[in-house]
Amino acid sequence: MVRCWKRSENRLEEAQCSPHKAFWLSLSASLLLVVIALGLSGRLGVPQPLSSPLQIVRITVPDQTGILINQSAVVDQKNDLVTFSVTSPANQTSTVLFDMKHQGLICYKPVDQDSCFLREMEQSDYDNVNSLLHEPTHKQFQLSGNETRRQTEFLGVLAASQVNVSSLEEPLQALCQDRSVHWTRRAEKQRLVYFCIDICFPSNICVSVCFYYLPE
Repeated sequence: MVRCWKRSENRLEEAQCSPHKAFWLSLSASLLLVVIALGLSGRLGVPQPLSSPLQIVRITVPDQTGILINQSAVVDQKNDLVTFSVTSPANQTSTVLFDMKHQGLICYKPVDQDSCFLREMEQSDYDNVNSLLHEPTHKQFQLSGNETRRQTEFLGVLAASQVNVSSLEEPLQALCQDRSVHWTRRAEKQRLVYFCIDICFPSNICVSVCFYYLPE
């Protein structure tokens, strides 16, 4: 029952409301509650869905001598980027960036060199990187030495093929802003190899990428 009040001889007395008047009082009260609720939501703001954070995936695999090697990969699913941090037995860390969004490039940044090296991605590279991009629920992979397939790639570097860093997309610019950048191409195995970078993927594939400089 909705209560009403009437004035009688300078006093307020409780009285029975008519159904029509009770309806309008109830409606007014409901509208007031709605206005207050909208005001609070406007002041506090409507929560926005959080964007997906970058994911760090850790990969542990024994090398050919049985020593465990730890690698980490920062996975950016929104921008189709995977950035590997590869630590050598000498405790030096190199960086390898797989950029699937911008022309499909791989950028190698060795810790003991003053240059970065570029290569176009091939189908096998896309397959390997997709094993990370499409595994959002896994944070750590322990690879078995007996089941891991190992392969070696040889890349030749032409010193005259220097790239203007400003012509590269932002992720590559940020990685190599303090270095010269050179294109590489797949080449036959040579006797003199300057350095190698080993990269392992959750698909039980480890690739040893070895660089050497081609004649001018």
